[in-house]
Amino acid sequence: AFLKGPSSISTKPPAAKEKGAAGAAGSSGEGKRLKPIPWVEKYRPKNVDEVAFQDEVVAVLKKSLEGADLPNLLFYGPPGTGKTSTILAAARELYGPELFRQRVLELNASDERGIQVIREKVKAFAQLTASGSRSDGKACPPFKIVILDEADSMTSAAQAALRRTMEKESKTTRFCLICNYISRIIEPLTSRCSKFRFKPLSDKIQQQRLLDVSEKEHVKISSEAVSYLVKVSEGDLRKAITFLQSATRLMGGKEITEKIVTEIAGVIPKETTDELLSVCQSGSFEKLETLAKNLINEGYAVAQLVNQLHDTVVESEDYSDKQKSAIVEKLAEVDKCLADGADEYLQLMSLCALVMQQLTQN
Repeated sequence: AFLKGPSSISTKPPAAKEKGAAGAAGSSGEGKRLKPIPWVEKYRPKNVDEVAFQDEVVAVLKKSLEGADLPNLLFYGPPGTGKTSTILAAARELYGPELFRQRVLELNASDERGIQVIREKVKAFAQLTASGSRSDGKACPPFKIVILDEADSMTSAAQAALRRTMEKESKTTRFCLICNYISRIIEPLTSRCSKFRFKPLSDKIQQQRLLDVSEKEHVKISSEAVSYLVKVSEGDLRKAITFLQSATRLMGGKEITEKIVTEIAGVIPKETTDELLSVCQSGSFEKLETLAKNLINEGYAVAQLVNQLHDTVVESEDYSDKQKSAIVEKLAEVDKCLADGADEYLQLMSLCALVMQQLTQN
């Protein structure tokens, strides 16, 4: 009775609610639009033509969409350049919305992808045969697609287990491996795939996309802010769109300026890095200590500072090559220590002390 009671009470209202919601959505279409979706997902390419800048990949996929065969694919390149979006858009076009779920197996780095899963789950999926027609009558290829996202985080053993399945099931299944670093994929897998490098998006394309999104979302943004967004995101469109959305929420309808983008992106203002270098040049350790403490207390990430200092030092005309090489080497050391979880303040002091030593020697 205890188990029966609540369930018998609670079954009906949700059903009524669902019906009401479905009715509302069906009648006006408003119900669907109210769902808040991150802009990154909202403006993800729905078909292969919408993919920006990656012309070679798009050309190959278009040919395969016309009914030619698809090779095993290996997409690699920096994050946010459209690797996952491209293959998902292609699969959707190939199979249509109904067959997509049955024909595509997507495993991400967050899913279990040890040798056991590859041997059981992937192999079982790969062995199923697929027919060559869709429910809407269009022809579709008689193979399925297995997408292994972030394949560079798979163990070598799991990758080795995959190579045989790839060969044996080549009649019924195509594999698409996606990774950031191709060097982490074992040689036998790379030789079985057509490799495509996804380039970081060009500034012009990124600006175009950001302007499209801001127009559709009615966002006011200055042209300097757009170009700064592009600069900050370094060819990663996903990052740029996320920053744009955060800035819009922060401003609540007012115009987005370059200053706001700097704050959102956690970029250290140029004045601050210039001040740091001038204090190093002055040779006063007390001043340096105060400035370093302030930097940490302001909440700036030292890793970000390292990146920005690197650009400043390399492009600067004021330092000799010898000074530059010593400073850049120290930047690399500090970056490694930070990645291993060292204390930010100590690393910053260590870096600044060396910069000071180099700059005051001459």
